[in-house]
Amino acid sequence: MVDENKWGILYCPKGGWRNGKRWEKIERALKQYHVDYDFVQSENTGSVERLVRMLINNGYKTIVIVGGDSALNDAVNCLMQLDRQARDEISLGVIPNGVMNDFAHFWGFRENEYEQTIGWLKERRVRKIDLGCIRYTNKNGERCHRYFLNCINIGLIAAIMNLRRKTRHLLGSRTLSFISSFILLIFQRMDYKMHLKINSDEVKRKVMTVCIGNANGYGQTPNAVPYNGLLDVSVVYHPEITQLFEGIYLFVKGKFLNHRSVHPYRTREVIVKEASHALVGIDGRLMKTPVGAYAISVEQEVVNFLIPV
Repeated sequence: MVDENKWGILYCPKGGWRNGKRWEKIERALKQYHVDYDFVQSENTGSVERLVRMLINNGYKTIVIVGGDSALNDAVNCLMQLDRQARDEISLGVIPNGVMNDFAHFWGFRENEYEQTIGWLKERRVRKIDLGCIRYTNKNGERCHRYFLNCINIGLIAAIMNLRRKTRHLLGSRTLSFISSFILLIFQRMDYKMHLKINSDEVKRKVMTVCIGNANGYGQTPNAVPYNGLLDVSVVYHPEITQLFEGIYLFVKGKFLNHRSVHPYRTREVIVKEASHALVGIDGRLMKTPVGAYAISVEQEVVNFLIPV
């Protein structure tokens, strides 16, 4: 077993010719702060859970993901397979390096600020954080569940986030990918028949998109925090086309909740009784659409996360 002070680092390359340069800068910062670490690199998105499990099994107590929201999602789902006692001995950290780094941004971690990030992680300030959890039935009739750090999107935004992920890989620019995703949006279905139960309210009507946030939900649940035992929910009814452009503007400006078509809630659980043909995204990654009704809840203070000083 390894020294419990040694970091286990999982590097998830995001592609492009700068991959090697990025790791060289991270490596220099690690040496600058005299971090004792071992390093593994993921071959693809499917290998992240296997490699995190390997780090856990080899006794690393500090696991740092050099990656984005999807890689962090895989990591916390591995951690949640452990019993509480074993999980309490492990702390998870992040050096943002993904297509989407929303959960890292929530805490103030920024891409390319490697020295600052590693300096903060070295201080080992640990906070227990909440996770959201979706419980659903898959197409084989099996009961499944999956945890999330940032948010679940149901409907149009799940489709846009999927497009944005694909276009970001192609275009390399966050702004270009957002604009191109918005243009492609006109070819998407704009509303979905939904039946939701949120607290004592029943929403039974056509809905454009729903965001259920444990954190800021890519700007759709800007007041959500992953340490209050609650989920923030934004239900967006289908706006007129002029309101849609206004909504995109407010979304970019961080004032999404000000839009007249957005209806916010705060709750411990959302029951989705019906969401016909609506795609579901979890931490920015499309998941296979659940069959039938499903529930989304919060589990309080279940993972140790390294936060800035």
